[in-house]
Amino acid sequence: MSKISRRDFLKLAGLASLGMVVPPSVQQKSQQLQNDKKNVLIIVFDALTAYNISLHGYARETTPNLARLSKRATVFHNHYAGGNYTTPGTASLLTGTLPWTHRAIRFNDGVKNDFAAKSIFHAFDDYHRIAYSHNTLVNTLFKQFISDISEHVPQEDLFLFNDGFIRTVFGNDEDTATVSWARTVKRTEGFSYSLFLSQLYEAYRDNKVKDVSKLYPNGLPSVNNDNYFTLDQSIDTLASRLTEIPQPFMGYFHFLPPHYPYKPHKDFAGAFTGDSFKSLSKPEDIFSEGRSDEFLDKQRAPYDEFILNADHEFARLFEMLESSGILENTWLIFTSDHGELFERGIWTHSTAALYQPVVRVPLLIFEPGNSTGRDVYEATSAIDLMPTLLHLTGHEIPSWVEGSILPPYVTSPLPPNKGVFAVQARYNEPTFPITQVSAMHIQDNYKLIYYLGYEEFGAEKERFLLYDIKSDPEELNDLSQTKREIGSDLLNIIKQKLDESNKPYL
Repeated sequence: MSKISRRDFLKLAGLASLGMVVPPSVQQKSQQLQNDKKNVLIIVFDALTAYNISLHGYARETTPNLARLSKRATVFHNHYAGGNYTTPGTASLLTGTLPWTHRAIRFNDGVKNDFAAKSIFHAFDDYHRIAYSHNTLVNTLFKQFISDISEHVPQEDLFLFNDGFIRTVFGNDEDTATVSWARTVKRTEGFSYSLFLSQLYEAYRDNKVKDVSKLYPNGLPSVNNDNYFTLDQSIDTLASRLTEIPQPFMGYFHFLPPHYPYKPHKDFAGAFTGDSFKSLSKPEDIFSEGRSDEFLDKQRAPYDEFILNADHEFARLFEMLESSGILENTWLIFTSDHGELFERGIWTHSTAALYQPVVRVPLLIFEPGNSTGRDVYEATSAIDLMPTLLHLTGHEIPSWVEGSILPPYVTSPLPPNKGVFAVQARYNEPTFPITQVSAMHIQDNYKLIYYLGYEEFGAEKERFLLYDIKSDPEELNDLSQTKREIGSDLLNIIKQKLDESNKPYL
């Protein structure tokens, strides 16, 4: 019996439920294997840049709790998202592939059809898989993966007040129904076809949230205008649910904060108003939106306060999970899908630019029962998380995965010249070759940003920038002319990968 495989035990246990007789020794061993499985819980805070995290050196103390908890985690100091906004960034997290492969590249698109069965939910097919997100774009991806999700918590379940019943009643015509509802009843952009219905709706809505609204001086956090939520209530609900679901489980919870609009709780709102912080003024970029430094700093303060709010709530979640005993048997992940930009005339993340603040994100991995910390400074990617978690829980890593097992968990040498990539291609048709793209490639200390197909660059419509991000972390000195050989090598790799990704669509 000592030579029977883990998978054989589980199969025998499954047959037992169909009435077959399994020897008691086999049943005992199967139960032990099930109990030895570790849970996996991925917590994503949307649009959280590593650049504005004090744990990573930011001047404002935005993450005091994360700094405290990091002494019990593996902290990845140079970790990168797969894309620079929700759709490609989250799809890379969930599939272990880059945007030019999974093709979730446009704002509200999902992955290409064959990737609907190539997700982290599918790979953890022997776990109870639970998923939730405030973000509508993430829920678009969940819909594609729904056959592999054991428990999808509906987005509106954690809203204080919402119009989710419209999506429920008109599920087959959700887009049309939502727009009709917004124009008929909601006063989107100050206009409504029915003023009377709008006034009734607003009075009912305001009465439902009036008490909790007092706790949010910048207004209640919301999705699509008035689908209000609070992060603390969301954390409480999902933490409670984790104590009830079957184990082992794989959970993916994607919270909207600190994504815009920046609306922190009153305990954090104003925390950085009037402080001595001074942002570094950088030259205006070719993709500048014309935002002044004064405007950007005004937006940066509530964003930093929203990070402070999220930091507090993650610590609360950690403490609840620890007190319940779940952390003794759970790999807990803290990360983000992309960053946020407040420089060079650019605000938020809807940009072609791929500077550090919009692509460098936090990653902390808390090992079950571990109380010591360690630091990893190699460049790592969001696509590395899925194969790492599969490796750590004894699962096979699917052949489609492009990422590698993260150090320090890797048991074999990393691929030679392994680079880290990020891709933005939001104005391309997913089923056609990508012809307009921003692509990042990091190898060793060097980071190359390649732009192709943009009119801003004239007749050739392409350009690349090269930075030594170790000696120049603020990306102020473009080395593309002085380090031509290095730039050419990195550029050729990007072009080769782009060509390979385009071949099926030619």
